[in-house]
Amino acid sequence: MNIIVLAKQTFDTEEKIVIEQGTISEDGVKFVLNPYDEYAVEQAIQLRDEHGGRVTVIAIGPERAAEALRTALAMGADDAVLIDDGGAALDEHTVAQILYAHVGQQAYDLILGGNFSVDNGSGQVAIRLAKLLGIPHVGSITKLVIQDRQAEVERDAEGDTERLTVALPALFTAQQGLNEPRYPSLQGIMKAKRKPFQQLSLADFDSPSIVSASQEPLTARVAVFSPPPRQAGKRLSGTPSEQTQQLIELLQTEAKLFT
Repeated sequence: MNIIVLAKQTFDTEEKIVIEQGTISEDGVKFVLNPYDEYAVEQAIQLRDEHGGRVTVIAIGPERAAEALRTALAMGADDAVLIDDGGAALDEHTVAQILYAHVGQQAYDLILGGNFSVDNGSGQVAIRLAKLLGIPHVGSITKLVIQDRQAEVERDAEGDTERLTVALPALFTAQQGLNEPRYPSLQGIMKAKRKPFQQLSLADFDSPSIVSASQEPLTARVAVFSPPPRQAGKRLSGTPSEQTQQLIELLQTEAKLFT
């Protein structure tokens, strides 16, 4: 079973976001493998160990994104591919086009990815790629069993659970609860540091759709700004009846909940 995992390098969720001149500063920031992609890598490794085959992890990003791939290799992935974006501001449409140009030429039985990335949180790339490839897509899965070229999956549906049967090849995105990602061993980390992986650039894809998408993305980031600082709360005093009246007045005059 050949399994492809879509990965992305993102800010560590513990990092403080600093905005300078309308952009997010990356000075001294720690980057990690997107947490939801860790579930995808873990599931791919488990399925490979059960059914045989290989796990290939693909990431699009700058040169530093190689560290995210090293993490996946240290966890147990077999191969990795880094597509250097050359610092271009790629939207989800363009990323999906690039992945399609590469993945569409590969032999695969299954594609896994994270439910969304913790930086942009759009959750669009996987479903766009599935559409381009013409294969089924199921998002937010919390269980995946492969048998006889079919996938039995459960997915989180806003507090409920949906159960589906999907023919392979198919694409699935992982939700928290699918598994417990392993910590890379010291031996795995050392092997990952020495293991070569394929490095490509946008110039390697002779595709008019990619050139067009790179030059004219379908979406653009207009502005980046921090939310206003949270104001201090108010303490109501007096009897319960007086506090109730004060609360009603605040909801009416400040929160504008009713007139």
